[in-house]
Amino acid sequence: MDVCIRQSLTQLAARRMWGTIDIPHILLGLLNIIFKSDFSNGKYYMQWKRRQACILEELLYFSANLEASERVIVQSSLAKVRNSKEWDSMSPSERAEFLWAMKQVALKFSSLPGKFGVQGETYYWTAVYSLNIQIYEKLLFSVFDVLDEGQLIMESDELLMLIKLTWRTLGITQRLHHAIYGWVLFQQMCIVAGGGLAIRLGFKPMSCRLGTDEAVLLEYALLELQKVLSAEKGGVEEEHYMDSLAIFFSISSWCDSKLQDYHLHYSQKPHNFAKIMELVSAVGLLTAGDSGDSKVCFAAVQVYIHLHWLNETIALPWPNIFLVLRMVLDKKMKSEDAELIRFSASDESASRKVKTYMERSIDAAYRRVASTVDLESKVVGTHPLALLANELRLIAQREYNLFVPVLRHWCSESGMIAAKRLHQIYGERLKPFLRGVSSLSEDVRSVLPAARLLEHDLTQLHISACEENRPNNHLNEELDHYPIGEVAKPIILDWVIAQNLRILEWTGRVFDLEDWEPLSSQQRQAASVVEVFRIIEETVDQFFGLNLAMDITHLQALLSVIFHSLDAYLQKLLNQLVEKNNLYPLPPPLTRYEETAIPIMKKKLLQRKLLADDVRNKLKELTISKLCVRLNTLEYIQKQIRILEDGIRESWTCTGSLAGQRWAEEEPPEDTVSSLLTGSEAVDELFVSTFNCIRDITGDAISKICDFVGARVVYWDLRDAFLFCLYRGSVEVARLDSVLPHIDTVLNHICGLIDGTLRDFVVLSICRASLEGYVWILLNGGPSRSFSDPDIKFVEDDLNMLKTGTLIHMLMTASEQISVGLESLNRRSYNHDELGLEDAQTLVRVLCHKKDREASKFLKRKYQLPTSSEYDDTPEDSDSAFRSPAISDLLKRSSSFHWTTKGQSSFKSFKKKLQEATYDFRNMAW
Repeated sequence: MDVCIRQSLTQLAARRMWGTIDIPHILLGLLNIIFKSDFSNGKYYMQWKRRQACILEELLYFSANLEASERVIVQSSLAKVRNSKEWDSMSPSERAEFLWAMKQVALKFSSLPGKFGVQGETYYWTAVYSLNIQIYEKLLFSVFDVLDEGQLIMESDELLMLIKLTWRTLGITQRLHHAIYGWVLFQQMCIVAGGGLAIRLGFKPMSCRLGTDEAVLLEYALLELQKVLSAEKGGVEEEHYMDSLAIFFSISSWCDSKLQDYHLHYSQKPHNFAKIMELVSAVGLLTAGDSGDSKVCFAAVQVYIHLHWLNETIALPWPNIFLVLRMVLDKKMKSEDAELIRFSASDESASRKVKTYMERSIDAAYRRVASTVDLESKVVGTHPLALLANELRLIAQREYNLFVPVLRHWCSESGMIAAKRLHQIYGERLKPFLRGVSSLSEDVRSVLPAARLLEHDLTQLHISACEENRPNNHLNEELDHYPIGEVAKPIILDWVIAQNLRILEWTGRVFDLEDWEPLSSQQRQAASVVEVFRIIEETVDQFFGLNLAMDITHLQALLSVIFHSLDAYLQKLLNQLVEKNNLYPLPPPLTRYEETAIPIMKKKLLQRKLLADDVRNKLKELTISKLCVRLNTLEYIQKQIRILEDGIRESWTCTGSLAGQRWAEEEPPEDTVSSLLTGSEAVDELFVSTFNCIRDITGDAISKICDFVGARVVYWDLRDAFLFCLYRGSVEVARLDSVLPHIDTVLNHICGLIDGTLRDFVVLSICRASLEGYVWILLNGGPSRSFSDPDIKFVEDDLNMLKTGTLIHMLMTASEQISVGLESLNRRSYNHDELGLEDAQTLVRVLCHKKDREASKFLKRKYQLPTSSEYDDTPEDSDSAFRSPAISDLLKRSSSFHWTTKGQSSFKSFKKKLQEATYDFRNMAW
């Protein structure tokens, strides 16, 4: 086909039938001498002939200078050319005669002068500029790779040099070339960016890859259009000619429509957004027009661009719609309201236009998310306002991170505009909801935190914009904050109060079910305390999970809930204890020793302590094992409150206060700073008073139970083995070595139950109680105990066995302080006045237990004391009826213990504990 056309053009040039050769004459000459037989395929001939007819129709039939009679001639002639049956049967002479009428019309137009007087201009430059431009555009489109429309071919520069040869024929100048080439690159960018209208119509080209080299094409287009602005102008006539092409107007219309909703088009391509703003700045900004007209222009440009692609892709007939679209653009361009202004940062109109873009784009983005939140709310079960706030936060983040950094070059207050607009949009829907809030319902829990986070983000955006716009401080207006804090404060307090009642009820329930068994071998605390802290931590998490602004009133309410919950648990635990005075036996009556050779019937029994039923019932439950679990539980509380306090402090710091957020935008006054410092001190004081009070109660409980454990072991569980057996009847046969294995057995049992941090305190308590018991035996041992001078050797043997640091050594060391301290022992056991080494009461008790005739006479004469033989102080079985079964079993097993090597080692460990406690005893009043 190419060979045929070249040969035909050569023949036409040789004949030189016309003085001026232009496009209509060339087309008419080709139609006259080319036949169907010249083509290898009839389909190609039909496409070629139809294309020539369409070009002639554009050049002649649609000309504004064509008369009515001439229009009829051209129309009928073109109809015969398109009629294949009639046209293909004509001979060359018949075709020449038939085409003569159109040649005359073409000659008439060729003689007409150009419209703008540009050098070399012909009538067809402007009369049929749409065709010339379309032809030139089609030539320029050949610089793209057919396999990848986003790439230029390697020979593009050489090809552009060849295309330049058509400038005189098509009416192209250097500036016009830059404009049209930029327009072609721009169109290709639109096609590559996604196919647009073509894809929506169902046509997707094989080579169209979404987003492929879109930014590169946009960059090339921008460079070409900038060359138009920087190139030397050819005069007023050329400017008019350039304006008649409406290229800048078309690009500006397209950009204007895209910028009306830049969130939709450029959220995924922020780099392109910056280039589009540069493009608008280069081609000019469409102003003073109706937005409806702008949309029509945009639609016309879109259709124009994609009809080019459709014509290339599916070989449509040459569409006359191109002319219609150009007429639409021409009409808009020539209207009184249409104007293109240069987009500069100092231009107030540019700033107003950017503000309009921002408001319309934000509104459009809001409408999109608002149209979906109701349906999404039904699916996920969250209130629409919460979902809307989350979506608007994303919009605000995109606005701040992607668009505002670009827009601020043309509108310095762009950040403030975006923040205010989003804040206003959401506020219009939030405020009616806030008026109906009365309790902390699920909807309120979801909406208020989401609204607060949105306002926080918008406030930060607004603050940042104000900082950058300090030269224009008169434009910096504060946001009208949502009344979230005022609405939330009372309902949060109501919620906390409700949680207090719930936790107290739950604490009482789990405590009543507690059996005081360890949770596991590794976790030795009770299960109930773990459950109490679980419910407290769950409440704390819910409290801070509200994500609402809190003040010190809310913190005080939360800490009050924690205090009352733990205090209730501790008080219930303490109420299960009994006073350790109930464990002490009643002191036997004072007697004098009297040696008798004839046994006599004992006449009197020692008085036994009678305990109330409730005390006896409590003692049944207060076994050593369960007391150890209680101590472990108290230690667990001490550890957990440290963790709980640190967690609440950290969460409170992150949450902040209402006042702190409100003053974040501006410098607070001096009195405000002072109040904030006072508030910080008040918060610290609140934490200290609450948690220290719990620590003190817990510490006192640990101390009380430790003392009780020592007293229980010595005065209750080891009463028979220790108090009633040591030195009973005869010092020689009831030595200390028969008692120590029992104590050692109990210590081993306790050390296997108690937490390591409390082990020393419990052992120390048993040591103290043992010392008290030893003193009780020596000074208040009863009628069955008496000491003589030969017994000193046995006591010395016990001392040699214990050496230093043992129980008896501590007794002797502590005896030096008896003058200042048998107070606790006297008050709890003897109910006597304070005793001392030189006290008469102490001396009397020593004389009562001395095997000495003179001492017995003195006591009889001075105090009328009965003889020891008159009393029977044999322990009764009922005395041990309420002792720990576990301890009784341990003591039975320990009765056969011998001091083996292992036993000596265990005994040494006990002796070491006593040595460590010596210092405490020396500094402690008894």
